[in-house]
Amino acid sequence: MKPSFPGFCFFPTAAAAILLIAACIFFSGCYTLRQGTSMLGYLGRAVPLEHLAGDSASEENRRFARQVEDIRHFAMKELGLRESRNYTRYVELDRSYLAAVVSASAKDSFTRHEWRFPLVGAMPYKGFFNVEDARKERAKLEKRDLDVWVRGVDAFSTLGWFRDPLYSYMRDYSPGRLADLIIHELTHATVFIKGQVQFNEELAEFVGSEGARLYMESRFGADSEEYRTMIDGEADNRVYVAFIRELAAELELLYRSGADREEKLREKARIIKEAQARFTAEYESRFSSENYRGFAELPVNNAYLELYRLYYAEDNYFSGLYERSGGDLPKFVAATAALNKSRAARRNPRVEMERFLGSGQ
Repeated sequence: MKPSFPGFCFFPTAAAAILLIAACIFFSGCYTLRQGTSMLGYLGRAVPLEHLAGDSASEENRRFARQVEDIRHFAMKELGLRESRNYTRYVELDRSYLAAVVSASAKDSFTRHEWRFPLVGAMPYKGFFNVEDARKERAKLEKRDLDVWVRGVDAFSTLGWFRDPLYSYMRDYSPGRLADLIIHELTHATVFIKGQVQFNEELAEFVGSEGARLYMESRFGADSEEYRTMIDGEADNRVYVAFIRELAAELELLYRSGADREEKLREKARIIKEAQARFTAEYESRFSSENYRGFAELPVNNAYLELYRLYYAEDNYFSGLYERSGGDLPKFVAATAALNKSRAARRNPRVEMERFLGSGQ
């Protein structure tokens, strides 16, 4: 995920502030300045991860620091993701998320609303460190008669401009979740194709998930409780994504029909309500955990459904390509990294990815 802001790793604070002010003047009013200033504030409080591993640190903090270092080593040395100092610093926060992110869509179609940013181009989401700013953005978009969704996110990649830090709430993550998050974000830092946001997100989602699976298997073993818990969680997630896809497909047929807008909106409400009732009735037969129980209470709209269309390819493209190319994740990562140097990737990154892998597709 994640809107990105210019960074701290390669620039002293004063230079970073100048960049943010320039971006404010030339690109996006004061949005970049406000969010960038908040980011600089977080980064200014960051301490080296080693502080959590010292003799005076708690066992919980030492374990967390060791886990992060092991995941970073695995991601960079064993998977081949870009070498960096990301996730070597730590920020203490008093909340369980990093930023509030706003997404929007038309009410009678899955047409995404997009924002334009310096350096990264058009993006289908906009992040705010202050949740009140996100709520104001939601109100503005709702006045334009759009479906809007606001969600908390726990990390984003600054694409190499900053040294991305860890945050205190991550100490509570399971090893599998922590590995998925770090590998996902390091994938964004390894390859980012401007103008191809869906490709970028689907790729990071796949590499993060498969990389975390390989990490857990190598560190805990395929027969371990830790590994099985992660696999069961992934199975539940696939079931949930499949359900969301089915609902979105049903709505897509409605939106493409000849019905007028008001009829589409009435039918949309009925379809979503019936889907939520069906979800509740079938929950025990579909899921092994309680993690998705709350779907029936969500104010589901197109913006929510479109997020799943953004992050999870309907055709399972990356998993299929991965299998066809031999199921070698380091080879797969090397092919993605090569996309950064390919002009053709900006037009069709899938074709270039297949060419680099030599999959014959």
